[in-house]
Amino acid sequence: MLEQLVDENRDEAQRMLGLEFPPEFPSEDDLDGFLLVQLRRMRESPHRREWMARLIVSKDHEFVGHCGFHGPPDIIGRAEIGYTVFAPYRGRGYAKEAAEALVRFAFAQGEEEVFATVSPNNAPSLAVVRHLGFIEVGMQEDEVDGLELVFVIPAPPKR
Repeated sequence: MLEQLVDENRDEAQRMLGLEFPPEFPSEDDLDGFLLVQLRRMRESPHRREWMARLIVSKDHEFVGHCGFHGPPDIIGRAEIGYTVFAPYRGRGYAKEAAEALVRFAFAQGEEEVFATVSPNNAPSLAVVRHLGFIEVGMQEDEVDGLELVFVIPAPPKR
């Protein structure tokens, strides 16, 4: 499906998934960056697929966004989550549910902490990470996204 999207065969990608894509997906930024990176990572490490991008699909079988990790922690240096909810579906709790599921997954794999980076101007995403218990630990300059706040959430204590 990613190969079809990268080759700009949107209709075929939709057919393969059995999902209709919202008009905003894929964007030019998706085609030029996110999708290419995900496809490269999947080709390089197909056995590490669980640490890459995932679709967010509603209970009504609507493609509402995507989420995942920036890559396998042993390759990128940490478990870092990301998520995008398409405009028509925002404000319904999808980002919070996706982020929470990613954090639980990382902890279940033995990760001791999970990171998230958020633009200081992205109030909805800041609300998501803060609601989940992430703690702001610094700032970084991302070559694509500009200034980002860095958040971490530690694994719960083992019983």
